[in-house]
Amino acid sequence: MAQHEASARDDLWSWHDRHGFRRIVNVSGTMTGLGASVASPAVREATAAAMGRFVRMHELQARASATIARLTGAEAGFLTASASAGISLAIAGCITGLDPARAEALPADAGPRREVAVQLGHLCGYGAPVETAIALAGARTRPVGQSTLAMDHQLRGALGEATAAALYVVSHHVVHYGQIPFTTFVAIARERGVPVIVDAASEYDLTGFLEAGADLVVYSAHKFLGGPTGGIVAGRRDLVRAAYLQNVGIGRGMKIGKESIAGAIAAMEAWMVRDHAAVRAAEEATLALWASAIAGLPGITSRIVPDPTGNPLSRLQVEVDPARAGTSAAAFARALAEQDPALIVRDHEIELGYFQLDPCNLLPGQDRIVADTLAAVLRAGAAHAERPGDRARARNGGVDGYLGWLA
Repeated sequence: MAQHEASARDDLWSWHDRHGFRRIVNVSGTMTGLGASVASPAVREATAAAMGRFVRMHELQARASATIARLTGAEAGFLTASASAGISLAIAGCITGLDPARAEALPADAGPRREVAVQLGHLCGYGAPVETAIALAGARTRPVGQSTLAMDHQLRGALGEATAAALYVVSHHVVHYGQIPFTTFVAIARERGVPVIVDAASEYDLTGFLEAGADLVVYSAHKFLGGPTGGIVAGRRDLVRAAYLQNVGIGRGMKIGKESIAGAIAAMEAWMVRDHAAVRAAEEATLALWASAIAGLPGITSRIVPDPTGNPLSRLQVEVDPARAGTSAAAFARALAEQDPALIVRDHEIELGYFQLDPCNLLPGQDRIVADTLAAVLRAGAAHAERPGDRARARNGGVDGYLGWLA
């Protein structure tokens, strides 16, 4: 048994060590900056098989459409470079319809019907601003309401002759109170004849938004689904076709390769037969292990919290009292990232005095590595004194990574 465990542990890091990369344990979630997720052997095999062959891309996309329809209940769908690209293409399709001349004119000439209504509280950043994905289509953002309050009459007032679409963003990054509920948002858009696009990049719910009246829904192929990097656009056949047409224009720079389409199809097929209950049970057991490992440490309180957007996923929230723990949550998050292997925690709200551990991307054996590393670092307390920049790291880290690259 010990020999088997040692072999498995060695295999965890063989790829990193061979290429000189830092060893990483991802307890942050399906984060693009860490590579999003790990693909299963079936997905990797499908991806590799496609790379050695030719195929008509429209035929491959048609196969993807059929799979997307089975997965989501949509009339049709297609794959593109990312969920962000999917937002831009979906908006562009609502602007141009099936007119290739109008598609070629984007983004410089979108015509008079180019506004996209979005609640102000949904104009978040996900690595880039939502407004950028809108602007890439040649569209103009029409904010609705205030950041913490959007009212029905404000959405009605924003929808008019210039409106091409209404965008609804589902994310842990958005404001989670004072926003127009999705069913109400759809009903008001219907009154005005405006199509509704949903950005649901990181959501498990692959059917509910369409069932509730969305016209187009955009998902990530590489987050919870565990496929190659890609975006899924699903929904009404006419709008899906119009969005796919954008490949003659702005979509050309957002195209997806044959290998990623093949891998995404395999990932979607695997999701439809996945034992979700067993996966959830394993994740809950991991959370209990971590909570037990740090129970009773001074200044440390842990509790299991649900996903804020309703995904069937929980995380361990580690709350830090600096006066008793010896240092801050921000300092602990940095210290954990400095270990070998690096433990990358979920630190989006670190200024509130806590970080979270997400179990959804663990590889075999990493649950115990996390428990041991977490306990050791938290127990050390004051040895991890806070440094200048610790509190701002989560807030500025996305940009700082790019600014520091090759510097």
